[in-house]
Amino acid sequence: MRIMAINGSPRKKWNTASLLGQALEGAKSRGAAVEIVHLYDLDFKGCVSCFECKRIGGKNYGHCAVKDGLTPVLERAAAADGLIVGTPVYFGAETGETRSFLERLCFPYLTYTPGYAAIFPRKIPTALVYTMNIPEAAVPQWGYDIFMERMRGVMARTFGACELLLATDTMQFDDYDKYLSTVWDAAAKRKRHEEVFPEDCAKAFALGERLTEPVPAA
Repeated sequence: MRIMAINGSPRKKWNTASLLGQALEGAKSRGAAVEIVHLYDLDFKGCVSCFECKRIGGKNYGHCAVKDGLTPVLERAAAADGLIVGTPVYFGAETGETRSFLERLCFPYLTYTPGYAAIFPRKIPTALVYTMNIPEAAVPQWGYDIFMERMRGVMARTFGACELLLATDTMQFDDYDKYLSTVWDAAAKRKRHEEVFPEDCAKAFALGERLTEPVPAA
């Protein structure tokens, strides 16, 4: 079994990457081989609307035809037994790199048929991990729950199952005194990071364990 994590954050050692790392540790504890890909290391674009993945009888039907730095990652993702995508929230959405990845990942498998039926050949467990600066109570106020649930639904329709993990009110800097960020209470941020973020990491570990389990039959 192989579990693949996609880091959609430009940082490799901060909140999002830490949670993905814990999820992979959870998967490893169940005997899975694991891999993490950092999207910001790659040179790629989002969907270019060539529609070759929809061309009836075409050589790229059901597969992204664009050849760039993301191509081998998509090939490995298609062969994975579980997939987890992590991203911080930028301007009320996934990072641009994450969004471009998700377009290229999901669109080839979703058909322009009633119900947008998926043609991915298997059902595999997937997950989306979102990290953000706003507190948990503000998630519905800012409409974050809407876009996250929308993307979760796309992943579930494509691959058979998807769950969400949210880490809220995260610590953004090591030293808040170095940056103009007076909207935040730096001491409160650090206290939460020390007390609550370990709980988020434990949830990520458990999520990784669940990703090694087959998708229940409908």
